[in-house]
Amino acid sequence: MLLIFIIVAAIAVFAIAAVVIGREAHRLDAVAPRAVYRLDEATDFVCDRLPVESQARLTPGEVEQLLMFHMQWLHAQGLQPDKVVDQRQAIDEQVVVTEDALTAYLIGESERNDVDLLDDVDAVNVVEAHLEYFEAIGAIGPQAPLDDVL
Repeated sequence: MLLIFIIVAAIAVFAIAAVVIGREAHRLDAVAPRAVYRLDEATDFVCDRLPVESQARLTPGEVEQLLMFHMQWLHAQGLQPDKVVDQRQAIDEQVVVTEDALTAYLIGESERNDVDLLDDVDAVNVVEAHLEYFEAIGAIGPQAPLDDVL
C-alpha cells in the first residue's frame, strides 16, 4: 500500500510541475525579452568605441550627458515607455529613428545645456556607438529599408 501511495504522489508532483512549467514558459514566450539599460555600462561601452579624436575631446561625463539626452529623445518619440516590466509586445505602428534627426537633437541639447561639443562629428560618433550598445543588449529592432526612411 505504501508503494502505491509513493507512486501516486510522484505522478502528482510530476503533473503539477509540468503544468506550472508549461504555464510559465507560455507566459514568458508572450512577454518581450528584457533589455536592461544601465547608464554607467552604456557610458563605458560608448567611450570605449569612440574614435580616438572624439575620446580626446569628450569627457566621460559629457558622454553620459549625451546618452541621457538620447534617452530623453527616445522617450519623447514613444520608444521608452514609463513601465516596461512584463509588457506584451504590442507594436501598433512602425517608428523609424534616423541618425540625422537624433544627431541634430543631441547638438541642440548640448548647446542648451552647456555641453561643449568642439566638433559636431563627436555627436555622430556618440550616436553610432550608443546604437551599437542598444544592439548589444538586444534593445534595437531591425533596420528599416531605405525606401521607408524619409
